[in-house]
Amino acid sequence: MSLTDFRTLGHSGLVVSPMALGTMTFGPGKWGADETSSRAIFDAYREAGGNFIDTADIYSGGESERLVGKFIADTGSRDEIVLATKFGFNGSASPLSGSQGGGGNPNAGGAGSKNIYRALDASLERLRTDHIDLYWMHVGDGVTPVEEIVQTMGDLVRSGRIRYYGFSDMPAWVGCKAATIAAERGVPGPIAMQLEYSLVARDVEAEHFPAARDGGMGIMPWSPLAGGFLTGKYQRDDTSDTGRLSGANPFGDSKFTPRNWDILDVARTVAQEIDRPVAQVALAWTLARAGVASTLVGASKVEQLESNIAAAELDLSADQLSRLDAASAPRPGFSASLTSRATRRMIFGGHDVGGWDDQAAA
Repeated sequence: MSLTDFRTLGHSGLVVSPMALGTMTFGPGKWGADETSSRAIFDAYREAGGNFIDTADIYSGGESERLVGKFIADTGSRDEIVLATKFGFNGSASPLSGSQGGGGNPNAGGAGSKNIYRALDASLERLRTDHIDLYWMHVGDGVTPVEEIVQTMGDLVRSGRIRYYGFSDMPAWVGCKAATIAAERGVPGPIAMQLEYSLVARDVEAEHFPAARDGGMGIMPWSPLAGGFLTGKYQRDDTSDTGRLSGANPFGDSKFTPRNWDILDVARTVAQEIDRPVAQVALAWTLARAGVASTLVGASKVEQLESNIAAAELDLSADQLSRLDAASAPRPGFSASLTSRATRRMIFGGHDVGGWDDQAAA
C-alpha cells in the first residue's frame, strides 16, 4: 500500500488516500510547529502522493486553517486536495484553541444551525476557498436535535458550500439516527465517523463500527498512536516526564495502564521481528482493520511524518496481526454479547448461524 492506493470514503464517491494528514500541530501551541516546519510537513505529505488534509477551526485558534489555506493557495493544489475541517468547539473555552476560559458566546459552539453557518463562513475565509470537501461535526453537543443537524448539513451540501459531511466523537446512535433520517428523507447523509482508535483504544468497535457499517460510513481513526504512547518512546518503569499523556488531555485519560503496557510489549516484539519501528507496526495494524477507510497521521517534524507514511508499505503477517488482536482485544461488554456466536447458538437451536459481523468480514 502507498498513499496513492486511493479508496472511497464510506458509501460515497469521495476518493482519498489511506492516510490523511492531520494538522493539529500546525501553528503555535504546546504541540505546534511554526510556519516553516508546517510547510515542510505539508510538502512531504504531498510529495508522497497524499491528497487528504484534515484541520479544524479550533486548532491553534484558527492558525492551522490559515496555514493550510496558504499552503494550498501557494501550490495551486486546491482541486487535487480533499480538504476537511471541523466545527463544534467554542474557541473561548477549549484547550485545543489554547484557551481555558469560559463565559463566551454559547452560540459560537455546538451543532445548532446558527453556529454551523457562523463557523463555516469563518473557516472558508481562513482556508481561502469557496467550499469544504468534507465538513466534520467535531463533537456531539448533547443538545441539538439530530434532525436539525441533518437538515443544516444537507442544505449546505445542496448549496455547494460543502461537498460531504461526517461526525466525530459522538455516541454511535447519533450517527445511526442521522444516516436513517437521511435515507428515509432522500437527503445527503454522513459518509464517515472520525473516532479515537488504536491498539489501546478499541472500545468503539462495539457500537460505532457496526453503526458506521450499516449507515455506509467509513471509519477514520484519530490518534492511532495513542498520543505517542505507541511510538514506544516511553518506558514502563519511568513515566516522570510524559507531558500530554500523564493525565486528562485531548487524547483521553492517561495511557499508562498495566494493560496498555502489555499491549505495547507485544507490538515491540512484532517490531523487532520485522526490524521496523513500533509506531509503524501500530499504524499498519490500524490500516488493516475492516471498516477503516483512512487513518489520520500528524507530525511536528518531517521525519516523524515520513516514518508514519512508511507504515503504509508494511504488510504484517496473519500470525502477527492475530497476536496484536489478541493482546489488545477489548473486554466484550453487553453490546458485544448480544451478537456473539454463543448467543446465536442459543437462539437458533444450537446451530452456528452466520451473523451481521460474519457477512461484513466476508
